[in-house]
Amino acid sequence: MALHFEVHGNAGPFVLLVHGILASRAQWLGNLEALSSISRPVVVELLGHGRSPSPNDPAAYTPAAYLAEFERVREAVGADRWVVCGQSLGAALTLRYALDYPDRVTAQVFTNSNSALAEAGWAEQMRAGLDGIAERLEREGQAALDGLPMHPSRGRRLPADVRQALTADARLHDPVGVARAFRHTVPLSPVRARIATNQVPALLVVGRHERGFAPARRYAEAVMPKLTVVEADAGHAVNAEDASCFDLAVTDFLERVRDAIVD
Repeated sequence: MALHFEVHGNAGPFVLLVHGILASRAQWLGNLEALSSISRPVVVELLGHGRSPSPNDPAAYTPAAYLAEFERVREAVGADRWVVCGQSLGAALTLRYALDYPDRVTAQVFTNSNSALAEAGWAEQMRAGLDGIAERLEREGQAALDGLPMHPSRGRRLPADVRQALTADARLHDPVGVARAFRHTVPLSPVRARIATNQVPALLVVGRHERGFAPARRYAEAVMPKLTVVEADAGHAVNAEDASCFDLAVTDFLERVRDAIVD
């Protein structure tokens, strides 16, 4: 497999940006200008999403396979170390990457991700529902994808331009590839039991309006070393819904940890 990726900016540390399920490169549309002023954003698209392929092998969709692919992208852009940033399911993957490869990560940023910080037994509780979504996607294709509650066209808090771009990119998603994400990525995504071992500076930009994430936020604040939390006037899609807060928090954070960052 080979994730689609794009590099923005001309100077500064490389920052890997990983979106969540049913999103695309457009997730970061409102952030690229600000982030490119101090870094080189590397935007990837998940398998089955946007411009990335949909491999037939289920193993390609596992978190372990994604981490290997992030390493490939890092080497391709020429970064010895970089910053990683994840949104929703993407946060579950970047958190895991920072835990597994702390020597490759100078700092990390993440937003609301219930899958990343799910309690033990969550995957088993969710399995039937996730399989049901996957079966509908495999059976009904684009119609099922368009009908998913988390489809970006239903993102009422999203800025109009971001919602439009995400909705357009959703027409590029492969329903079978997205089904494989629900089957093989989401159930394996939690890293709750490991975040107490975090070794790198971390920033959580949290959307205060997603009340279901509040317990996970409190847990992270209690147990995760090197964590800073900034609250945004947003729900789940924090970086898009309150881009100005997200951009300021991230740029301030990168300035603060600048001495640790190696291009």
